[in-house]
Amino acid sequence: MTLTKPSLAGSDGSVPESRPGVGPAVAVLVLVGAAALIPLLGPSAALHGTGEAAAPGTGGIALLRTVLFAALCVPLGELFVRRLARSLPGSTTLVLPRSWAPHAAAAGFVAALALASVVSTGNLVPDSPSDLDIGGLYGSRDGRLALLEVNAFAAAGLCALSRRPAAQVWPLAAIVCAEALRAHPTTEYSPLLGSGLTLVHLTCASLWVGGLLYALRILRGPGDREAGAALLGLYARVAAVLLAAITATGVWSSLRRMPSDTILQQLTETAYGRALLAKVLLVVAVAGLALWARIRLSRAADPLSACSPARAEVVALGAVVALSGLLTALPLPIRW
Repeated sequence: MTLTKPSLAGSDGSVPESRPGVGPAVAVLVLVGAAALIPLLGPSAALHGTGEAAAPGTGGIALLRTVLFAALCVPLGELFVRRLARSLPGSTTLVLPRSWAPHAAAAGFVAALALASVVSTGNLVPDSPSDLDIGGLYGSRDGRLALLEVNAFAAAGLCALSRRPAAQVWPLAAIVCAEALRAHPTTEYSPLLGSGLTLVHLTCASLWVGGLLYALRILRGPGDREAGAALLGLYARVAAVLLAAITATGVWSSLRRMPSDTILQQLTETAYGRALLAKVLLVVAVAGLALWARIRLSRAADPLSACSPARAEVVALGAVVALSGLLTALPLPIRW
């Protein structure tokens, strides 16, 4: 009797999913706990000696924003990499890990709901449920955007659990648009330009962070190593374009907030500038790790040795997401 190796593809040609292990889940929880320290402890460090006053509950707001951004990165990254995987000739030999999108949507829903409660009290941390004015959310631009994000995360979670999880791209796109509009009020100079820059920046960053996380989860599975290396190489080529777009929109947005003749001073003397400087340094380190992984992927005897710098890149990107959440909670610099 001849034994044949079972195929990893299903009977309908679809790519199967693997069950997550306990070890990676524990590692993720540890990293999440470490990243939470940045928004919680960051405001006091960034504001020290600047003479600026922080709004009440800045640390909590920064943490909620970090959770919201992370909840956006995970499902968008999964959809992005699954799309890349389908374009590979050997995609049927890949074993896709189980989606984290439903859990991310639940976390994003809770974070968006908490942020909406803050908006309902006039951007003050509520002391009791009686302080909330849910009906008042419909009367303000920020309130309507906050409600949109709450409902969009709920819709994304339902789509992730449905037979067509790809449909969650639409509520996720609504969240990105809401965040872009929220970050640039109508009283700002050229608010539509700022919203457009944030829209591109946040979309590309979500695809980069979430895509790399999901690609590494695929490579940890039992699928074909050659197909996994090909997937990582394809992701790396697209990530280079994403990094260029992130850099261009980030620099442009920074120059709008801090004019070029004062940016060096504000990077060290304002809380927003200090957090931005830390984020820039981390992104430079991430770019170095990405380049290292790209070199290993193309030159090493074992292309999957690129996973080591790629894992470090994911950790650094988690810190970047946390700093992004911190930036949204700090007072904006004054245009001198």
